Amino acid sequence: MPKNKSHADAPASALSAPRAARPTAPLRDLLRYTPGTSPAGLDPAATPGYPGKGKRDAAKLTDQLAPALSEWQERLYAAAKGKASQRSVLVVLQGMDTSGKGGVARHVMGMVDPQGLRLVAFKQPTKEELSHHFLWRIRRGLPGPGLIGVFDRSHYEDVLVGRVDELVPQATWEKRYAEINRFEAEVAAAGTTIIKCYLHISRDEQRDRLLARLDDPAKYWKYSPGDVDVRLKWDAYATAYQAALDLCSTDVAPWYVIPANRKWYRNWAVATLLLEHLEALDPQWPPATFDVAEQVTRVLNS
Repeated sequence: MPKNKSHADAPASALSAPRAARPTAPLRDLLRYTPGTSPAGLDPAATPGYPGKGKRDAAKLTDQLAPALSEWQERLYAAAKGKASQRSVLVVLQGMDTSGKGGVARHVMGMVDPQGLRLVAFKQPTKEELSHHFLWRIRRGLPGPGLIGVFDRSHYEDVLVGRVDELVPQATWEKRYAEINRFEAEVAAAGTTIIKCYLHISRDEQRDRLLARLDDPAKYWKYSPGDVDVRLKWDAYATAYQAALDLCSTDVAPWYVIPANRKWYRNWAVATLLLEHLEALDPQWPPATFDVAEQVTRVLNS
């Protein structure tokens, strides 16, 4: 990692994505969920804030975000290594099956240095995990100082699957919303910026994506017959998601609804949201803990 580099010394192009790739208005405002607004009423094919002319520009515009994302992520990592900051970032990805949680992890997080990432995919709880409080495994997956953590599914599964499939009594899942809010407030207070993304797709789009998996032998591994069982509970999951968004969108951990029918917009939007949050954190290169001139002389004489 580079050392002894000041904010002023860094090239502007590295710290700021080209204007053409930036949203027409901050996505932190455009995509932030307002409690009481039904996600079902939000167009999953919309492209709020997108500066391009459709899919044809998407790859180029998303790629143009990469240098700035990489620069800010490296600063976040370096600041923690240099003990100048203990900040971290957590990106929570939730959405119906096929909404693109894995796609975001590949396409967006692939733009930064993997040593500064911690990706955790929360599957069905193990026997050990079930023996603990539902937040136990979540705490173990939190990113350390300087890291960008990515949750592919998260603690919200316990108010989604747990609720829809009646895995626990109603009294249990009802109290979890308040527990989640307290937990996220604690995590934020400890220095982690939380970016919660609900990847919003339509029922028809999910059908088309499932059929596409069945039409391509290279994608059979992505398909499970159980996907249809879950799909049959679409309305119940939509109700559960609305409750999670309404009850757990707070000032320290708001929800962002990402229209995800268009994969190219979804990836650009999540990358842009991450960039906006990193810019707001403004991590700085840590100062040298040694005499630079003295070390230059030593290296030249070595």
